[in-house]
Amino acid sequence: MSTTGTKDYYKILGVAEKADDAEIKKAYRKLAKKYHPDANPSDAEAADRFKEVGEAYAVLSDAEKRAQYDRMRRFGPLGGFGSGAQPRSRPGPGGTADEVRFSVDDLGDLGGIGDLFGSIFDFGKRQRGRAPGGRQRGRNVEYTVEVSFRLAAQGGRITITVPITEQCGTCEGSGSAPGTKPMRCPECKGSGTVSFGQGGFAVNRPCPRCLGRGQVPTEPCAVCGGTGEVREQRKVAIKVPPGVDTGSKVRLPGQGERGQGGGPPGDLIVTFEVQPDPFFTRDGLDVSCEIPINVAQAALGSKVRVRTVDGKRVTLRVPPGTQSGTRFRIAGQGIEKQGNRGDQYVRVRIIVPDELDQEGRRLMEEFAAASDLKY
Repeated sequence: MSTTGTKDYYKILGVAEKADDAEIKKAYRKLAKKYHPDANPSDAEAADRFKEVGEAYAVLSDAEKRAQYDRMRRFGPLGGFGSGAQPRSRPGPGGTADEVRFSVDDLGDLGGIGDLFGSIFDFGKRQRGRAPGGRQRGRNVEYTVEVSFRLAAQGGRITITVPITEQCGTCEGSGSAPGTKPMRCPECKGSGTVSFGQGGFAVNRPCPRCLGRGQVPTEPCAVCGGTGEVREQRKVAIKVPPGVDTGSKVRLPGQGERGQGGGPPGDLIVTFEVQPDPFFTRDGLDVSCEIPINVAQAALGSKVRVRTVDGKRVTLRVPPGTQSGTRFRIAGQGIEKQGNRGDQYVRVRIIVPDELDQEGRRLMEEFAAASDLKY
């Protein structure tokens, strides 16, 4: 997950802090369709919004990540969600003013909140322990993709278009126009970081002026505007493993954003969102469906052909006297995953005709008379 310090994921998705999973999913799907790169070609702003929406959903749809995120938000201005957060200092030993610094590393493994701070402040592997201008690993990119029910069940290959921030090839990431030299950043005095906090508690984060480089261009690059980065749409072929479900993830090493200064690229982490199927529903590796039968089939018994998730058809025996809503199990026709396979459950629904022709009505009347039925 790559984010900046002031993002409010609830606001990005337009949901309340107590929104349930269904509300979050509904909001995400609506916004993802609106800002999808395929629907907004060559629109950099829409691409940024699409990535932002994906980041928000990746956190809020994961119970553990959401809990960590909510804990972090309670820190208030520290996390960038309040206003007026400024660098602070306090008297140190001997009466001098020593700047209070608190690194995200100091959080250790308090329920993963240290990692979350590293991600929120984009500080993680990209900045931690790196000198300005040194080798830096590229950021990981998270992307959510919708797949059909059948593709999720059987697996296969798809190609996705991922908006990725890449190092500018013109200035090689420096932000300076070719042939010019950068100067020391006046904001961070060349350190690449600034300290923000409140009440004697602060965190180091990349300098917003130089983006952690320690230097600013004297003449900005005309291609990237001095940021050292450009936005690109990358097509990536991915393999969908058989049996994936909503929330399943695959990691593609080296397919994330490029590293700086010759550093290795980050990874691409793809989260699957399985679309509902008009015929099947899923419960783990088991699948369920419903088929219609007529009154005669239910009363006399019959054999019906039922579609499976593999696209084949199997024969189901309906015994005489079957009641509407009866559920049958077809063993071994569910979803297969890592050598295990579920079952298929078929519920029958008896369909009564809206109208009868003359012969049909005569036969039904004979049946009613023989059964001493009143009508």
